[in-house]
Amino acid sequence: MNYQGKVYRPWAEAKSILIQITLGCSANTCTFCSMFDDKRFKVRELEDVFNDIERLRHYYSHVDSIFLIDGNVMAARTDYLLKVFDKLRSTFPECSKVSMYSGLNDFRRKSVAELKELKDAGLTMTYSGLESGDRQVLNKIKKNMSPEQAIKGMQMAKEAGIQTLLSFIFGLGGKERSHEHIAATTDLLNQMQPDEIAPMALAIQPGTVLEQEVKRGEFIMPTELQILQEEQYLLNHLDFNTFYWGDHGNNIVSLKGALPDCQAGFLAKVNSAIDVRSQAEDRVIQTFSW
Repeated sequence: MNYQGKVYRPWAEAKSILIQITLGCSANTCTFCSMFDDKRFKVRELEDVFNDIERLRHYYSHVDSIFLIDGNVMAARTDYLLKVFDKLRSTFPECSKVSMYSGLNDFRRKSVAELKELKDAGLTMTYSGLESGDRQVLNKIKKNMSPEQAIKGMQMAKEAGIQTLLSFIFGLGGKERSHEHIAATTDLLNQMQPDEIAPMALAIQPGTVLEQEVKRGEFIMPTELQILQEEQYLLNHLDFNTFYWGDHGNNIVSLKGALPDCQAGFLAKVNSAIDVRSQAEDRVIQTFSW
């Protein structure tokens, strides 16, 4: 396959085959992200997508899972996506899971009827970036989404029956707004109640606006202790059933399992890590670019 530009997929989709539907991200304004800086957003020609699907059929005798890339595939027109799903069903009849990236705002820009059509056509799961529930942080990172819009997008996905994983970032409020960031994020998650959540520790990506803000001293990096305290707060206050993908490579403690069943055990591990770092409370978190 000749993918165009850098290619990304969630770590949970490591075993999925990747089919490129869009190029880049339909928003591409977030100050912390450089994933799709190498291309301008575009929906690929349907004929080119179909050719890729047929080519992949020759490569793989059996396909269980497909992940559609690039960013915000849901931004494509519904009629276009339905044609893609029809082609996927006819080409990979054995496939049981088809997932994609979708902004929460992308849900809002379609009707619930359209979302239900996509679900019925074979859309199994979407991955959406919440990043933060704190209005001030969302504005600062230029997410172009309010907490109210995030809630509306999730409500529409739920009404359509689309399983959704929300990712968010420990430390995105920096050293000075750590508590406000995690408190607002936890509150918003409790309202939205996504099927799965994936917290990850902040990593400064080369070439981003956020990297320049760090260099100028406008954004003060959080400490390791603050990152752990954010996760501690989250686990202490989440009150709905969900699956917790807390095993991103940049997280200080690797946690993965169903909540609330695993919640007490996860908290014990985080509390233990806090105890170890209590004497080094000023040590800044060290993470690696994606």
